[in-house]
Amino acid sequence: MRRLSALALLGLVAACGGEKPPPGGFWNPYATNQKPRDENYHGGSAAILQHYDANKDGTLTRDELIAGLRAEFAAHHPDSRGCLPENEVAAINQQRIDQDQTTATPLIDWNRDDCLDYAEFSAFAYSLFDQMDRNRDGKITPQEFNPNARPPGPGQLPGEQQQQQQRGPGRRGGGPPPDAEAPPDAQGSPPAVPN
Repeated sequence: MRRLSALALLGLVAACGGEKPPPGGFWNPYATNQKPRDENYHGGSAAILQHYDANKDGTLTRDELIAGLRAEFAAHHPDSRGCLPENEVAAINQQRIDQDQTTATPLIDWNRDDCLDYAEFSAFAYSLFDQMDRNRDGKITPQEFNPNARPPGPGQLPGEQQQQQQRGPGRRGGGPPPDAEAPPDAQGSPPAVPN
C-alpha cells in the first residue's frame, strides 16, 4: 500500500512539472521554452523617432531629426504667424492615435496662445531624443534605440560606425535647439517673432 501511494505521488508530481501550454494558446510568462513576448506595443518610444532616420542606417542624428521635423511641420501648412490651424492640429492628433495607439503623443498648445508653433510641435521629439541619446554624442545608435539588442556580429557595421559625423555633447530638455530657426511660412519668409 505504501508503495502504491508513493507511485501515485510521483505520478502527480511528474504531471504537474510538464511544460504544457495553458488552454486557449495564451502566453505563459513562466514557461522556459517560450520566447518572452515583446512588451513594446506599437514600437514604443523608439518607433516615434525612427521614422526621422532619413538614410535608414539605423542611427538617428540630431541633424536628421531637425530636418525631418521642419519638413513635417511645413507640410502641415502653418499660417503666416508660423502656427498650425486648429483643424490641422486635430487631424494630426487623430492620425497619430490611429498609427501609434498607445504611444501616441498629441500636439498641445501648452502656452494657450491659440498658436501651435514649431517649438510646441517639435518639443516632444527633441525631449525624447535627448533622453535616448545616452552618451550625448548627438545621435541615437541602434544600441541606444534598443539597449537589449545584441551588438552586430563580425562583418556587420553598427549604425554608429556608418555615420561618420561627430557632434558635440547633447543637450537636455525639449524644444528646438537654440540655433534652430522656425521653418519659413508659405511665402518663404520666417515667421514674425512676437515682442
